[in-house]
Amino acid sequence: MVRTPATRGASGLTSSFFKPVLYALLAGNAVYFSVAGTLSKAIDACAWLALLALYEAELRSWTTWISARRRNALRAARLAAGAGVIAATVGYVFENNALDALNSALWIAVVILLEIEVRWPRVVERSRVAFSAIAVTLYGSLAALVLAWAFRNAWMDAYDALLWLVAFATIELNVLANKTAAAAPTMER
Repeated sequence: MVRTPATRGASGLTSSFFKPVLYALLAGNAVYFSVAGTLSKAIDACAWLALLALYEAELRSWTTWISARRRNALRAARLAAGAGVIAATVGYVFENNALDALNSALWIAVVILLEIEVRWPRVVERSRVAFSAIAVTLYGSLAALVLAWAFRNAWMDAYDALLWLVAFATIELNVLANKTAAAAPTMER
């Protein structure tokens, strides 16, 4: 298949230099929160990092053949990471950490939206305006939390939240690139 300029640009942005740097920064955050944060923050940072990597691995598996066993293993690992995210969210509630609990709840909603977008594209296409409005609301709310942490001088939390916005924007670019590549006519060399 020959890649279109649109798919080449999106995947080039997200894979060559940018993606390894992004993963290194997110891994640094996970280490930081594991050492200097609460148990909930450590679980949260590690579970989200694992979830991001597993989500990307599953997206990549759609374009290459992998066994049903490996695909099921990826999904089981994603389920375990998702359980970690939920455990961290519950931990934030018990710690009376409202901003982190709200942040986690919004991110869980983003992941649900991404799952729907990837697994049921026809449903999304029929309701594109509604899905776009929900996405803008969720990402806008997450951006507002970055500002809330900055206003509180919680710079590491603000930085972490901004970094995750960039990470999920990268996933959105990958999903769009995959959709564009799938819709583009293929040409064999």
